[in-house]
Amino acid sequence: MSSIDTPADMPRPRAATRPAPTTLTWVTLALMTTASVASLRAAPTMAVYGLACVFLYLVPAIVFLLPTALVSAELASGWNGGVYRWVSEGLSKPLGFLAVWCQFAMTIFYYPSLLGFVASTIAFIIDPALANSGPYTAIVIVVLYWTGVWISSRGTKALAGLASWGLIIGTLIPGTLLVVLGMVFLGQGNPSAAPMTAANLFPQWTGLASLVLIVNNFLSYSGMEMNAVHVSSLKDPAKEYPKSMFLAMGLVLLIFILPALAISWVVPSDQLSLTAGVMQAFDAFFAYFNIGWLTPIAAVALVSASLGGMLTWLAGPSKGLLEISRQEGYLPPFLQKLNKNGIQQNILVTQGIVTTVIALGYALIPNVSSVYWIFSVITTQVYLIVYLLMFAAAIRLRKTQPDHPRGYRAPALGVLCVVGLLASLAALCIGFIPSSQFGSGSVWVYVAIVGGGLVILGLLIPWAFLKFRKPSWKTAPDTAASEGEQA
Repeated sequence: MSSIDTPADMPRPRAATRPAPTTLTWVTLALMTTASVASLRAAPTMAVYGLACVFLYLVPAIVFLLPTALVSAELASGWNGGVYRWVSEGLSKPLGFLAVWCQFAMTIFYYPSLLGFVASTIAFIIDPALANSGPYTAIVIVVLYWTGVWISSRGTKALAGLASWGLIIGTLIPGTLLVVLGMVFLGQGNPSAAPMTAANLFPQWTGLASLVLIVNNFLSYSGMEMNAVHVSSLKDPAKEYPKSMFLAMGLVLLIFILPALAISWVVPSDQLSLTAGVMQAFDAFFAYFNIGWLTPIAAVALVSASLGGMLTWLAGPSKGLLEISRQEGYLPPFLQKLNKNGIQQNILVTQGIVTTVIALGYALIPNVSSVYWIFSVITTQVYLIVYLLMFAAAIRLRKTQPDHPRGYRAPALGVLCVVGLLASLAALCIGFIPSSQFGSGSVWVYVAIVGGGLVILGLLIPWAFLKFRKPSWKTAPDTAASEGEQA
């Protein structure tokens, strides 16, 4: 989540029955997938490890990114409706609700971490010292989130385009500029702030805490399943989809790894902020090349990409949760109501109240990087539940519905699912081990915050909705469908 800056695939029952209007090339699908996953926001997290960031990105790409892409492609080519339909068919409807709930719930912690990054970036336009100010960060988070709710509640139709432009303006151009400046910087004989020798290819082993950074990279790769719904639009899915995913993986890895390395070349790890690291690098490069006037321009570009991603997330997961809840009665009527523009405003407002409370963590905990790290881990933990359910459902659907039509059949599905399950489960466990990014805080406080966030948000709340739901909460499918179209 990081790079998760666009929403994962959400249920769209009516739209899913319509034939694809155009045929996609495998290159186009690869670019779409890259746009849904790649981001610069996670770069400072990995830049701390210098050359070892290559290893830290490659491992989750092999054991998580690849299984997720291929398994979700098979599920999407056989069952319309996204992760809810996949898990409901493979396991059960309550577990399907748990999956779609976790897709929505992870955004509650995703917004504070994303907007914390935005706050630090804006600080470089106003006063760089503000990047480490908790109260300033909390205020920016609250103001920007509620502004996003107001915009989304008006039913703006231009939101989809914001994410597409965000990839170009806020990711590709700044990322390329960062890498080019870094190469010129090194080419002029300047030493790298992080050692770039073969001995630094792997992170130093300091126990299980050395594995914690890999957990955050799982979230960086989340969203690969979103574009799996387009697998049927390829001319030859069986041959073209794997090629598309391998190309997307290569592009995503380049976008993640090269900017992280560029940051490590110019900003020493002990001075690197997890929220403001990208701007720290730009500031250092621009100062060296005497083009400091570009600093606010770079900041605006990064902010535009993040805000575009936030608006897209606001419009996506909550709408998917709404549509499923209206059909099955999972949420009380108050949360199912739409405003005059057909937007699920009550869900957004309720979520905003919780997000505001969470944002106060930035004001109460002195170290902004520590708060950012904790929120990122909780986001990952909640989202991993979705992938655990998805891999389990895929295995069972191969056994219970082997003859069900599939436009694409993943090779060695059982192996892919087992690898994905074990990797997700390992990441879930490792997430409870604080890394160096947590600072010198209490281990038990860290475990309590992360564990509490996971259990309450990812398990107890959806269990309560299922436990106490009433028949009156269910809206007739016809009504739900028509209102969903209006939204």
